[in-house]
Amino acid sequence: MKTRYDEKMGRILAGEYRKGQFILADAKDCDMSGGITTAGFRRGKDGRTERHRTRAEFLAEIEALISQDSVDIMLTSASNMELLQMRGAFTASNVKPAFRANDATDMWSVIRGGRYRESPSRPFRSVDLSLAQADLCLYSITFNNDTDADLASLEAFGKFRRDVRELGKEYFLEVFNPNRLTGVPDGERGAYVNDCIMRTLAGLTRAERPQFLKVAYNGPAAMEELASHDPSVVVGILGGGSGTLRDTFELLLQAEKYGARLALFGRKINSAEHQPSLVTWLRAVADGNAGSAEAVRGYHGEIAKLGLQPDRSLDDDLLITEEVLHEATEG
Repeated sequence: MKTRYDEKMGRILAGEYRKGQFILADAKDCDMSGGITTAGFRRGKDGRTERHRTRAEFLAEIEALISQDSVDIMLTSASNMELLQMRGAFTASNVKPAFRANDATDMWSVIRGGRYRESPSRPFRSVDLSLAQADLCLYSITFNNDTDADLASLEAFGKFRRDVRELGKEYFLEVFNPNRLTGVPDGERGAYVNDCIMRTLAGLTRAERPQFLKVAYNGPAAMEELASHDPSVVVGILGGGSGTLRDTFELLLQAEKYGARLALFGRKINSAEHQPSLVTWLRAVADGNAGSAEAVRGYHGEIAKLGLQPDRSLDDDLLITEEVLHEATEG
């Protein structure tokens, strides 16, 4: 069934992007980056955290967001996608199902006691693509300016492309920033990642190319350079860290301003006091119906009506704390 994502992507690729056509995704694939803690915290009636969610509680949050019908893509692990499909969560839904196709070692970052991110990313794929129950998947790669490590990652990416093509599935490509010191100055990190991306895509024919990119927001110049270089390459951003709500909404505004046409938020949605309310305001910002400060105030107003205690005060959540978001779009 043709989804809202398919319709929006068609307009974007046709050069007909307009406000209201920004693609918003919820990245609920966090279980492939760690263990029990990745499901986030269960909250009590007042919104305060109590304990880590069980898998069943995590899936219930996902189903609620699919039913809300505000995100365009729901990304999960292959195991959780199987259960969601068995339950009919996407039946007659406008939300595009997608699964994470690989779990390279730099993703193993939230395993308690783990030290995997101290080494250059090494490719790994636990998913059997033929058994995964969705037609769209995510493949991630990390470049570390390390010839041996990067060569291994590119060779694994080549095998993945052959496998996904043989099965008739589509994919989008996530390119993480380096996970270790690379010798590239911080101010040139965005340029380094951009060059690695375009060098990689240069060898791929249309049949092999990803539907879109998912990259970190490395500032206005890097985003504008990547988004404008080749109109056939649709650029999306991955969510930021554990910053304020203003950081989250500002990231969305700035990325769209400089050429991004998608945003995939994971941690911020999963850790929200009330996930559907946050998604509502993310959609309002993405569609140009609210500014970043307005969205922060709106979200705090909504959770107050629900009787939920915010993790941060309104004043604290209105602050921009991420250095890359130096260009505030409103006061």
